[in-house]
Amino acid sequence: MLEVVHLKKYFGDVHAVDDTSFVVRGGEIYGLLGPNGAGKTTTMKCILGLLDIDGGRVSVMGEDPVVDPQAVKASIGYVPEEPLVYKSMTPAELFNFVASIRRVDAAAASRKAMEVLTALDATRHYQDPIITLSRGNQQKIQVVAAMLHEPRLLILDEPTANLDAKSTRIVKEMLHLHVEQGGAVLLSTHVMEQAAELCTRIGIINRGKVVIEGTLGELRAVAKESGASLENMFLRFTGQDKDVQQAVARLRSTNGALGA
Repeated sequence: MLEVVHLKKYFGDVHAVDDTSFVVRGGEIYGLLGPNGAGKTTTMKCILGLLDIDGGRVSVMGEDPVVDPQAVKASIGYVPEEPLVYKSMTPAELFNFVASIRRVDAAAASRKAMEVLTALDATRHYQDPIITLSRGNQQKIQVVAAMLHEPRLLILDEPTANLDAKSTRIVKEMLHLHVEQGGAVLLSTHVMEQAAELCTRIGIINRGKVVIEGTLGELRAVAKESGASLENMFLRFTGQDKDVQQAVARLRSTNGALGA
């Protein structure tokens, strides 16, 4: 459903994405994990056609975002890390706008929106200006808007940010239902427990490169630790485990000095 091949994106001398390749298949949730600045969001924006690429290629269900960005966007539902909704609108106005540009029947879009808003306990905000809503409720609106046209591929950058436990659980169940129906998800999150629970396969990106990829079991086999947590493996594969140990040692030393 999604193929990224030797993707490159540079900002001057900074190689934000540097020869990255991976595939996302129908019926799976693929976790793209990495430290801050590793290239996750840049990769997603290249897939969406929001950024020009400097090398390699991207294919979304056979369509190239460079050649036909509109066809690619029509197949994707996108939830960015930072809210991009039109805050002067109400959710009702936003969903009508999305339905019009996605060429979705307005009545069908309204029914779909109300179904998801009901599940997320957010129907009472349907006619409220989005700017007046909490970050959590704005995030719910983003999720609904991304799924309104029933895209086959969801690209989600921290989709449960600012959501409470109940809403987070419902969103996770929505993702499971999406892939059960043959859709696919590209998910970026810093919540390792969430990635371990949700993702069929995981690609860990560091300094613009996918350094390792596989199921949780395959990652553990490479790490040679059958019971290793995803967090520990993530730190190890990105070379941050020693940094953590050194930082903790310094903190212990500092605390000991203060208590002396």
